[in-house]
Amino acid sequence: MFARLLGPTLPPYDPLVWERLPFPQKARLVCQSWALQGYGTPPGIYLVYLLKLLLYVGGWLFFCGFTPGLGGLADIGGWWSTAVAFEKAILWSMLFELLGLGCGSGPLTGRYLPPIGGFLYFLRPGTTKLPLVPGVPLIGGIRRNAIDVLAYAATIGLLVAGLCAARSEPFVLVGLCVALPLLGLLDRTLFLAARGEHFWTAIVILALAGADFVPGMMWLWAALWFWAGVSKLNHHFPAVVGVMISNHPFLRFGWLRRRMYRAFPDDLSPSRLATWMAHAGTLLELSVPVLLLLGDGGTLTLVGLALMLLLHGFILSNVPMGVPLEWNVVMVYGGLVLFWTHAGQSPLELGPGVAAVLAVMCVALPVLGNLFPARVPFLLAMRYYAGNWAFSVWLMRGDSYRKLERLTKSSGWVYDQLGVLYDRATCVALVGKVIGFRLMHLHGRVLSQLVPRAVERVEDCEWVDGELMAGLALGWNFGDGHLHSEPLLRAVQAQCGFSPGELRCIMVESQPLGRRTLQWRIVDAHDGLLERGEAEVAALRERQPWG
Repeated sequence: MFARLLGPTLPPYDPLVWERLPFPQKARLVCQSWALQGYGTPPGIYLVYLLKLLLYVGGWLFFCGFTPGLGGLADIGGWWSTAVAFEKAILWSMLFELLGLGCGSGPLTGRYLPPIGGFLYFLRPGTTKLPLVPGVPLIGGIRRNAIDVLAYAATIGLLVAGLCAARSEPFVLVGLCVALPLLGLLDRTLFLAARGEHFWTAIVILALAGADFVPGMMWLWAALWFWAGVSKLNHHFPAVVGVMISNHPFLRFGWLRRRMYRAFPDDLSPSRLATWMAHAGTLLELSVPVLLLLGDGGTLTLVGLALMLLLHGFILSNVPMGVPLEWNVVMVYGGLVLFWTHAGQSPLELGPGVAAVLAVMCVALPVLGNLFPARVPFLLAMRYYAGNWAFSVWLMRGDSYRKLERLTKSSGWVYDQLGVLYDRATCVALVGKVIGFRLMHLHGRVLSQLVPRAVERVEDCEWVDGELMAGLALGWNFGDGHLHSEPLLRAVQAQCGFSPGELRCIMVESQPLGRRTLQWRIVDAHDGLLERGEAEVAALRERQPWG
């Protein structure tokens, strides 16, 4: 039973031999393996995520039960789209994410035992954090103190209070409007973990507009779809489609996976099919908000809702790395509430306060984030699923990774977590697939040029993706390379004391919209910046993932 449910699909090579190979050979083998097997996720893991989805929906039903007339499954058709039910969906979604149960949880994000970070870190003094303004007395340290813990606990308390009330009192909504930015000031990880660009903005709209929240929410939902589409107006997304289909839990047809690539196994550039699918997905995301905003309950609305269901159904069926499953559910729920049951309401009926908030959160930040991605986290810029993400690779020489034990944390070294379940070869195979995941994306192809510049012999180093480092050190990760860039490296170095050359990081920034290059840096934990430069995206398109 264990072997069937928790046994991963192993690659067609000996992992223990593979880990000692030179980088070009190692990269080629793992990328070819990813193309046909994906991550090799054990089938039982998908059951875990299904149960988590049931917990998410069940939690919403539970908290709706605190409002008289809501919460009963027998008559859910009469209350699911009410203002109170919608409000509780927003509060519950933020609570779920802020506890660490939503995005960035479980094995598909490098969390094995324990499968979550979140509150295990955020309620623990001494854990590492990323203050928005480092060095400020009491709040600008790199380790969580009593102020951080109490602020987080108070925010959780406000969310629970709002959920347990028949309807949230104004002080709860206003309190959350203030509390989450304060949490972000203490640790910017927390604003992102709460999906502040979505749920905090929604709570501000609820606080400002009260019962007239629908028009503001329409624009918020439309912005989330629209900017996700805009972020795919580049050459990165076709590679994402291939990586996702290769990792699809249900479409395990070898012929389909091969067709995602130009000429498997020697040419893993995106095929015409993958490119066509990418363009269709981009058009889909851009079409949904336009159709729904223009619709009034007639044909345009029905077509828009059908396309919305197709969009999120495709994402959910892929169970993508990062697993934003609950977020996709609430997007569908909100889309139906706002554009179906309130189809006749005009999105133009906005108050000045709501309009101002939308102008900042749904226009200014996404525009800046697309034009200057190094300045704005990709979540705040609403650049979802595009493949054009900042990322980092951490290379630790010999057994120097053991210095990470000096960090206060709730998760062990990734091999130690996996070692409870699997033998060494299986652990190497699974962690190695993360290297394949990174290389298979367009921006990852720069690594074949940068790894030899960062270290003399990568075979002598432990290769850890920055996502795993953020999860280990911060307790949360969700594709934001800014969480594992220089500020985290400095915080880790201050606590662990790596010697020169023991820890080298390769940091690659997103490609700005309309620009032809992306920037990179090589940084030593002890000595600081060693080298920086930029890579032509057109040249990356001509390379294979292994060089």
